[in-house]
Amino acid sequence: MIFVKLPICKALKKPMDCGKCLHDGKRLFGENKTWKGFFGMIILGGGSQVLWGAVCSAFPILEAQNQLIAVHGNSFSLNLNIGLFFGFAYAIFELPNSFIKRRLGIMSGKTDKGFKGALFYVVDQIDSLLGVVLCLSMLCHISFLQYWLYILVGFFTHSAVNLILYALRIRRNI
Repeated sequence: MIFVKLPICKALKKPMDCGKCLHDGKRLFGENKTWKGFFGMIILGGGSQVLWGAVCSAFPILEAQNQLIAVHGNSFSLNLNIGLFFGFAYAIFELPNSFIKRRLGIMSGKTDKGFKGALFYVVDQIDSLLGVVLCLSMLCHISFLQYWLYILVGFFTHSAVNLILYALRIRRNI
């Protein structure tokens, strides 16, 4: 969110759907799914994974607990590629949720009320996690239970980060 708000890469701050509508007259993804966010997530994912690899190298107890490192090792190039892969999965797995919300008439960046609002709040928090954890499961063996525990922890982490961004007025809604 912070990257998307920064006044850099302005040429990429264009909606991924180019403003196109389907036959129902509704946007494909909406105004908030931009190329800046898409490519930013991929690049920041790569950088974050490289940073995490360095942190794990500095603290052997973290490295010992990291499933990716246990299977693949801890190198700059591996971390960069895995981070780019995770960033891509994160960005791609947000799109179906946005598409469905546009079909249901939920405006970009908005939430709904009642059961539908609660359901989409949960989906908004985990849509990208489903993709990232799916990628993790392709890279190293994780159990079905671990998969869903990662989603659960990610849900609460994502919700907490959103609350912080909202409190800092970087995010307009929770």
